[in-house]
Amino acid sequence: MLQHIAVWFAPVWRWLQPRLEWLKPRLKWLMHYMRWLNPRRYISILDWYIIKKFIGTYFFAIILIISISIVFDVNENLAKFSQYNAPMKAIVFDYYANFVPYFANLFSPLFVFIAVIFFTSKLAGNSEIIAMLAAGMSFKRLMRPYMISCVLISIMTFYLGAYVIPHGTVVRQNFETMYKNKKRNTLADNVQLQVGNGIIAYIQHYDNTHKRGYGFCLDKFEDKKLVSHMTATEIQYDTISDSKYHWKATNWKIRKLKGLKEEIVSGSVKDTLILMEPTDLVYSKGQQETFTSPQLRDYISKQTSRGSGNVVQYEMEYHKRIAVSFSSFILTIIGLSLSSRKRKGGMGLYLGIGLILSFIYIMLLTISSTFAINAGFSPAFAAWTPNFIFAVIAYYCYRHAPN
Repeated sequence: MLQHIAVWFAPVWRWLQPRLEWLKPRLKWLMHYMRWLNPRRYISILDWYIIKKFIGTYFFAIILIISISIVFDVNENLAKFSQYNAPMKAIVFDYYANFVPYFANLFSPLFVFIAVIFFTSKLAGNSEIIAMLAAGMSFKRLMRPYMISCVLISIMTFYLGAYVIPHGTVVRQNFETMYKNKKRNTLADNVQLQVGNGIIAYIQHYDNTHKRGYGFCLDKFEDKKLVSHMTATEIQYDTISDSKYHWKATNWKIRKLKGLKEEIVSGSVKDTLILMEPTDLVYSKGQQETFTSPQLRDYISKQTSRGSGNVVQYEMEYHKRIAVSFSSFILTIIGLSLSSRKRKGGMGLYLGIGLILSFIYIMLLTISSTFAINAGFSPAFAAWTPNFIFAVIAYYCYRHAPN
């Protein structure tokens, strides 16, 4: 058996041997340069020590503060849960299982700041940072493990906020509608939007609960001239269709204008394809938080092409997710610069400063969102304004950090 294998493999080996000889020096050259990509080249034992401290303290702060928030939330909403007979399974898995990641991600800058100041002040209090600087390590080199930790936290924050949490927010908002506040915007009046190139739709009244609109009108223009005018007393969205944009018009009439001639066609029921969905007609508070980032981008593009002005909060949400993920770097530099000195009194003063700066950042983000929605500011500029302001503060703190 082995002889047959050897006889079969001999010509294969003769063909393969010169190619392996050609490949060997190239693999050696590749492995030489692959060493530059090895993370062990840039991360020492000290770096791993700081990274583990940073990440561990970050998650400890999340668990501690979110646990306190849950206690207060249960105390506040227990009466409502009892009033509306909310089942325990829904409370735990639909509400609080999505409540925790939503607020943990929302206040991630606060947790980063607390984590940096808390464990860095402890390192400074134990004279560990003094020993690092005395051994010849620069403050810039000390920042490396902090920045690596920020990369991990930023990637996690952005991924959760852009792709994971929106799905949980849908479940949480549905729970709140059923068992908490019983309020949700399901009606819209006098809605007008562009559903195609030169095609304008108008609905006098729309009920999102039944996906039904009343007083419908659809106008088609060519070269700024009206060529078709469709009316219907009622339109119903087809929720069981395999594809989108299917509507059923009741008591419809179409007037086609050809110069001085007019053609009228009418009927009782008509299935039609109109490029609009129920989400285009009704806006409910917090709806932008239920969209993933790709869905937000597509929605903004679609609504902008239709000439809709109701996209500012969606643009703000889209840019805010990116800006908040970058805030970890800025706030970490500030926290590290403030707490790396050993001073009398411990970490209390710097922990207080960190909390104040964190709340100022979150407040600025909220204020800028309000200005973007109500005062016509650019959503991208408004979302990045807190980062620009705190970047200046971070540079000032960095220049005055111990070296």
